[in-house]
Amino acid sequence: MTKRALTFGLAVLGTSVFWALNLPLPFLFGPMSACLIAALAHAPMEGFGQVSVAARTILGVAVGASITPDLFVQLPKMASSILLVPFFILLIAMVGVPFFRKVWGFDPKTAFYAAMPGGLQDMIIFGTEAGANPRTLSLIHGTRVLIIVTLAPIFLTVFYDADLTNPIGQPARDLPIHELALMVVAAVIGWKGGERIGLFGASILGPMILTAALSLGDFIHTRPPREAILAAQFFIGCAIGVKFVGVTWTELRRVVAAGFTYVIVLAVLAAVFTALVTTLGLGHPVEAFLAFAPGGQAEMTVLAIVSGADLGFVITHHLTRIVLVIIGAPIAANLILKGTQNRD
Repeated sequence: MTKRALTFGLAVLGTSVFWALNLPLPFLFGPMSACLIAALAHAPMEGFGQVSVAARTILGVAVGASITPDLFVQLPKMASSILLVPFFILLIAMVGVPFFRKVWGFDPKTAFYAAMPGGLQDMIIFGTEAGANPRTLSLIHGTRVLIIVTLAPIFLTVFYDADLTNPIGQPARDLPIHELALMVVAAVIGWKGGERIGLFGASILGPMILTAALSLGDFIHTRPPREAILAAQFFIGCAIGVKFVGVTWTELRRVVAAGFTYVIVLAVLAAVFTALVTTLGLGHPVEAFLAFAPGGQAEMTVLAIVSGADLGFVITHHLTRIVLVIIGAPIAANLILKGTQNRD
């Protein structure tokens, strides 16, 4: 409790500083920056466990509420850009695995799961089961999410003239009480029900599925209240920063540095696909950028909301990427590792 109290206090301090200085996304970047600095200074911190997971359900509800009949009308228009996602993943694997093997000297299993742009927790679990180094995977993917979440708003504002001040939701007092209640029910049942049946990313996908059903059934007509979205940003920011608790100088010099340089590789690949989608007229620049930015689904959801991007477009592409990686990664890993062993 003492460690969590310190984490919470630092996160509040970071939020207050960002708010006072009028910096962007204070409820996301404030906690993230404060917790990251404290983690690198070896402060005795600890994450919020199930509270942080519960915060992600808010974003699942937000995405689900954006799934309306209009989205299904737009799906055929998205088909062409969605078909680019498998090629995006394949190119990442072809570049990323040799990058970690040859440049940074990772073992084959760790290199493969470090390169895959799937869900952070899923890649750590799959990689650990396959015999990869879980600590290395945690730091690599944590660095990927940290850098992308940090740089994406800069790219959005500098290169795409996006305004990150889009209203994130109405105050709770302005929403119908029965819709608020339905959102809470969808969040809890979707999360826990999803975990029970083994749904990957249950904290986001479970609430998203149930809320989408309520939205399509004309029971819900708005996103979660502003206060809930801000709370989600706060705990997600904490979780990213706390990921680096206990990191050593050796890990910073090798593992985190590898993750940092890999983000540059990913950024180049994402930029190519963003330009392709935009040039072919398959999507608007901001939506295309967010759809192919290989960050965490929760973090990209936040950026899509604050930038006013088409949430349905962005999340459909991210879901496609994550589903393909989660289904295909174990199969591809076995094939690649067998090929490596045969050559040896």
